[in-house]
Amino acid sequence: MEHVDGRLRAAVVAAVLGSVLTACGQAAPQHDGAGEPGLGVGHVHGVDIDPADGSLYVAGHYGLFKVTSPTTIARVADRDQDHMGFTIIGPRTFLASGHPSAEDVSPQLPPHLGLIRSTDSGATWTTVSAGGSADFHSIQPAGDTLYAFDSQTSKIWRSFDGGATWTQGTEEKVIDLGAAADLPSRVFATTPDGLKVSEDGGMNFTDVAKAPLLSHVDVSADWLLVGAGADGQIHASQDGGETWTATGKLPGQAVTFTAVDPQRLLAAMEDGTILESKDGGKTFTTAYAAGTG
Repeated sequence: MEHVDGRLRAAVVAAVLGSVLTACGQAAPQHDGAGEPGLGVGHVHGVDIDPADGSLYVAGHYGLFKVTSPTTIARVADRDQDHMGFTIIGPRTFLASGHPSAEDVSPQLPPHLGLIRSTDSGATWTTVSAGGSADFHSIQPAGDTLYAFDSQTSKIWRSFDGGATWTQGTEEKVIDLGAAADLPSRVFATTPDGLKVSEDGGMNFTDVAKAPLLSHVDVSADWLLVGAGADGQIHASQDGGETWTATGKLPGQAVTFTAVDPQRLLAAMEDGTILESKDGGKTFTTAYAAGTG
């Protein structure tokens, strides 16, 4: 089995490098000769559900999009800023990070959005903190605690005031973060070296030795860990990562993954297709077919 693990590890590393090269190769979204944003969503960096109305949102290289049917998608507010990190924390309340639209790049600041917040489902955004310095690739709420992985410092940041101020933790090569409100000091991180856990708010991490190699992880109700493997396999653990059960399987590696609740899972594929499971990952259906709308 060692050779299989090696292939999975190589796939995770390739995913990390691919995300960096594909999504971060340019400081801000580029425009074609007609001045219009590049076609489509671009590389997908986040998917989530707005509890205000159940709408599915897709955050990508060319803006934030609302899925209006399995074949149609609409850019929110006609804004094409690059969302490297994205999460929905309440009705109409979104957090994001990444890079500004080309027309919004400031000559005085590096092209990093820091933490931004919207209270109208992405129609408008305000800067919360770290504008011009931080580029958060994973944003993870845990009750009143907020975690984020900053690609500029390669550190996990923690905030107790919604992201207004931060404490920087340890340096890690993080792909994704997972945490929950009932134990906010515990945070999981997927890395090219495997799943890791911190019990002190991101200051120190140890290996979750028995975990499968995951590209993404989420913590759902009752501390159910749900993750997507580099091979697309969905894994779940109900004992903090000591034992794991394989459920269903995606058709390929996910580029982003969200557990809305223990049964409802969302995954974006490399081509931008969004898949949804309503049975804990046993089966998936197409929520949005890339290239159709």
